Amino acid sequence: MAIFGPRANLFMNIALLTTAGLFVFLLILVWVVPVMGYNSQERYIPPQPVPFSHKHHVSGLGLDCRYCHTTVEVSQNAGIPPTHTCMTCHSQIWTNAEILAPVRQSLAENKPLRWARVYTLPDYVYFDHSIHIAKGVGCTECHGPIGDMPLTWKATTLYMSWCLSCHRDPAPHLRPRDQVFNPHWRRNGDTPSGDQLMAEYHIHPETLSDCGVCHR
Repeated sequence: MAIFGPRANLFMNIALLTTAGLFVFLLILVWVVPVMGYNSQERYIPPQPVPFSHKHHVSGLGLDCRYCHTTVEVSQNAGIPPTHTCMTCHSQIWTNAEILAPVRQSLAENKPLRWARVYTLPDYVYFDHSIHIAKGVGCTECHGPIGDMPLTWKATTLYMSWCLSCHRDPAPHLRPRDQVFNPHWRRNGDTPSGDQLMAEYHIHPETLSDCGVCHR
């Protein structure tokens, strides 16, 4: 009398194929998902109350970053513009545009717009915009091609390894101070070298990897 029935081989083949498929699926989760930026939310565009376009305002109209982000040079936070800043222009142009209805409502009710954060750091990480600006780190080093973004998306992972790669070798990421807010700046033959800029800004990479620099 046979121990296994006629379909035993079929069931075993199905079980083996299912196990192999599950193994491949787990490999995809481990290796592919992080590359897609799912965990870090890289390239993610959060929904906003108003679809603000940096491409239009910065590259198109030539607005300086500091017109809206007024505290970026003097504070840890870059600052979010109040509704009155938006209405400086939009009380004169596009005054009845439906897309700007939340801005007009915010002004009428004296309630700030609730923008969704694009970049978020854990509470145990300290980041100061002002010191990076003072040391010649341009906006695009962290925010990517922000001047060409129709909608703002997260350009970098903000992983600790990503931050340390710059802290350990800051020279390639520095630019003249008058070009920090230029989203289309490119290094050319007249640009001071990275070592010259480090000397000018008094940057000492040997101390930038200390834990207390970012964790306070």
